[in-house]
Amino acid sequence: MFVDQIEIVCKAGDGGDGCSSFRRESHVPRGGPDGGDGGRGGHVIIEADENVGSLVHLVGIRNWNAQNGFPGQGSMKSGRNADDIVIRVPTGTILRDAKRGHVLKDLVEHGEQVIVAHGGSGGSGNTRFTSSTNRAPREFTPGEPGELREVFLELKVIADVGLIGKPNAGKSTLLSRLSRATPQIANYPFTTKFPNLGLVRVGHDRQFVLADIPGLIEGAHAGVGLGHEFLRHVERTKVLVHLVEPQPDDQTDPIENYLKIREELRLYDEQLAERPELVVVTKCELLDAEAVAELLEETIGRPVMRISAVTGKGLPQLLQAAMKLVEEVNEHEREAAGPA
Repeated sequence: MFVDQIEIVCKAGDGGDGCSSFRRESHVPRGGPDGGDGGRGGHVIIEADENVGSLVHLVGIRNWNAQNGFPGQGSMKSGRNADDIVIRVPTGTILRDAKRGHVLKDLVEHGEQVIVAHGGSGGSGNTRFTSSTNRAPREFTPGEPGELREVFLELKVIADVGLIGKPNAGKSTLLSRLSRATPQIANYPFTTKFPNLGLVRVGHDRQFVLADIPGLIEGAHAGVGLGHEFLRHVERTKVLVHLVEPQPDDQTDPIENYLKIREELRLYDEQLAERPELVVVTKCELLDAEAVAELLEETIGRPVMRISAVTGKGLPQLLQAAMKLVEEVNEHEREAAGPA
């Protein structure tokens, strides 16, 4: 089960009350106020964890309540601060305030975290109110209430390379050949219901994360065929590998299929259309594959790769080309960021 959107309610702990107390030891004739402060309530923290794959573990747990702080005690003893609650989510999760809609944090790095609900401060004990004119104060303050916030979590898969194309273009099969991922594979549309990730190694010291994005269809930018559910996962990928099936089962034209998917990307986000792209004709063991590849090259005016996930033809060349593009994008991002 894959979940990439969910809404939760986060309630931080209330602060502990301050204490009103006086020393009463027999050997202390003038014992003064000795009430301690209350402890802080627990925060609710959301943290990115690269070992978490989706938001499915949050399903069925809508309310996340942190513990209240402990009250102060006599003998100047402060109450203990409550433990925080840490909710771990996948890297690439965007946190939004569910009521106001603004972004709280975009968690893109492993270990990044944000306090979405702050615990209440502890109250002051009566010791805090001692003064030259008030030597025996009985005042104390209660702890402050913890924050309550509804948070909407949206996951956008982070990958170096994203496989795109129409359903049945061979994306899942290719992912299974290039990595250890085990996506569901079958000969019918929309076998892939959610993105699958796999780590692809190129040589001994280079690697990239490959994502199999569920098949796109015409009208995806407007939500047709769960288009928005699929397209938002393309936004995070650095390089696109566009797979074109030479003999689609629905008898559509392969060239038109490519152009339509490109248009869907442009309509959804202009920047996606400018993303580095490798165009690949799959299933090149089929008779019409070479003719389709040549016609596609004439149409788009740039080289088209030929691969076969069944025979392995062209896969080494595809890996090298994808790795090179990823490294170029990474270098460009480092240059744009400037010196650390």
